Amino acid sequence: MHYLLLLLTVLFWSGNFIVGRWIYSEIPPVTLAFWRWVLALVVLLPFTLRDLIRQKELIRKNLKMLALLALLSVTNFSIFLYVALNTSTVTNASLINSMTPILIVLFSWVGFKRKITLVQGIGIAVSLTGLVFIVLKGDLPALLAVRFSTGDLWTLSAAASWATYTVLAKRYPVALSPASFLTMIVIFGVAFISPAYLWELGTGAQANFTPAAIGCIFYIALFPSILSYLFWNMGVQAIGASRTGVFIHLIPVFSIILAMIFLGETLRVYHVAGAGLIFTGIYLTTRQRINVVKSP
Repeated sequence: MHYLLLLLTVLFWSGNFIVGRWIYSEIPPVTLAFWRWVLALVVLLPFTLRDLIRQKELIRKNLKMLALLALLSVTNFSIFLYVALNTSTVTNASLINSMTPILIVLFSWVGFKRKITLVQGIGIAVSLTGLVFIVLKGDLPALLAVRFSTGDLWTLSAAASWATYTVLAKRYPVALSPASFLTMIVIFGVAFISPAYLWELGTGAQANFTPAAIGCIFYIALFPSILSYLFWNMGVQAIGASRTGVFIHLIPVFSIILAMIFLGETLRVYHVAGAGLIFTGIYLTTRQRINVVKSP
């Protein structure tokens, strides 16, 4: 049962990429991020309000850290990813985003001086090679003239923000219940997204709230934002962090398959080759200790 819930978790997260790409012409990226988390908060609060009141003193003592974690995960990741999907394919975005475990190791080394072994160093180099291969579309002679597309840069920014969140998440107050933690970072996240949302409205961006678009927003508010988080934590408790962490690497696989089915995207040879290098690098980098990465 727990393995089924974990499969559903990564399937829901993969669906977030599909929805973000599918409705980008209907719903502007910041608007999508704003309403995603507002609806998630509306669903969460009736179930968590009592815990928030009970743990208000603990929350007060950790407001700065909770705000920072919310900015990195709920706000930055959501906005950056949806902006990326305006110009990037799901295949490219999901594969580049799969660099997150590599970035976690790098940021842990930079920020906390955690040692990088020779094998991990090789893994990082291999994964970066895979990333460049995808960006170059397999045209290695074009390396000297390489230019990241706007979508690629936004996706890298999203991955970097999530990696930073994961590295800093060790400072999350463990005495705070998971439901209260999720609710608090959503509250802060919505507060941080709001100015960007108002700015987007001020630029003249308009949302076309068709029934399909509204259904998509409800999907990402309920499934990738709430249920995936709960299922993930149930998996960690039931089968352990290491075995649960492996499932994160299925997100690009599911995303690409769904993109081929629903968006008509084509899997190219350079995608396969680049993905092979990235996943090989991830294995080499994380085989000694698999990081648990909670994805949005």
